[in-house]
Amino acid sequence: MDIFERLQNNRGPLGQYSQVGQGYFFFPKLEGEISNRMTFRGKDMLVWSVNNYLGLANHPEVRETDANAAAEYGLSLPMGARIMSGNSSYHEQLESELSAFVGKEDTVLLNYGYQGCASAIDALLDRNDVAVYDSESHACIIDGVRMHHGKRFVFKHNDIDSLKVQLERATRMVEKTNGGILVITEGVFGMAGDQGLIKEIVELKKQYNFRLFVDDAHGIGTMGATGAGTGEAQGVQDGIDVYFGTFAKSFATIGAFISSEENVIEYLRYNTRSQVFAKSLPMPLVVGALKRLEMIRDQPEHRNNLWKVVDALQSGLRANGFNLGRTNSPVTPVFLEGGPYEAANIILDLRENYKIFCSMVIYPVVPKDTIMLRLIPTGAHTIEDVEYTIETFKVVKQKLADGKYAKDKIVPA
Repeated sequence: MDIFERLQNNRGPLGQYSQVGQGYFFFPKLEGEISNRMTFRGKDMLVWSVNNYLGLANHPEVRETDANAAAEYGLSLPMGARIMSGNSSYHEQLESELSAFVGKEDTVLLNYGYQGCASAIDALLDRNDVAVYDSESHACIIDGVRMHHGKRFVFKHNDIDSLKVQLERATRMVEKTNGGILVITEGVFGMAGDQGLIKEIVELKKQYNFRLFVDDAHGIGTMGATGAGTGEAQGVQDGIDVYFGTFAKSFATIGAFISSEENVIEYLRYNTRSQVFAKSLPMPLVVGALKRLEMIRDQPEHRNNLWKVVDALQSGLRANGFNLGRTNSPVTPVFLEGGPYEAANIILDLRENYKIFCSMVIYPVVPKDTIMLRLIPTGAHTIEDVEYTIETFKVVKQKLADGKYAKDKIVPA
């Protein structure tokens, strides 16, 4: 079969819905300044779908820094990959300040989180090593271990007994190959909002010989007493051997970083292919990230505002009988019973009649006959936003129970 013909006949698990969902359920256009309220199809919406956790995206200090840096440096400087001609004192300063913030010896910047995380895993492992990773790991981790030429074992999500089983298998294997073991998990799992069992995994180092890689994309800036992440929140930051963080969430910009021992970071600088062979982060993004880091570090009110909203939203939803699963982070999933038709009608109703924009998740990401409405609280939201959302969700939940979102129903706009 011709490749293009195959692509036409098999659109993939999400692409099969593109003809009915594109522009509304998929690839929607949220317009206006990034905040708690934005515009969707010309209508003002209360938005719960933007990872602007600390509300920094349109903070005046951030906007001023970004604008000044763009005016001074443009978007081209520095030109080339960092290893050749794209380095600067600002890049090195950002790495130094990130190292101090997360309590590691050294840091290397990454152009993008997804790309950088996958590439770093590939760089860290050789064919004699074994990767052991959580079953609900983000796609960037999955793609990273897919590139690994050695063995990879998956353990049941946040299941320490399952991890032990896989560590036993991995230990027997590396005794033959003379390789090492890399355990990979997340600080905060971005879909369901539960924290990885980092403390328990670190404790296993007393029993097994492995290194720990933690993807803390949703934890950096939001978790811990200073915002240094989930390892800090659980009191085991020192036990994380390779710490990954992104700028795409709390920092509200582009890029990412990995922090670890100095010799490990030096190795990654010269061997992470997605960075060695890619143009350096533009200067305005680096200067902007320095400003954001300063605000995360020195202005705890942004994190405090976030957690006021998180606590009000999650406690209010739970008090009204909503199932939020196992979340213990700002990520707020709301689980309902129903299939794709009910899910689509709920989203239509929320957006068209209640002016609430949130994301929906259906099978195969969640089990069949399960709908997950995923809410992302931010420091830009208000308690009034929370109260309105809870009251609306109560109405929607009753409509669902009454069958008003069934397949043969069309929600009026």
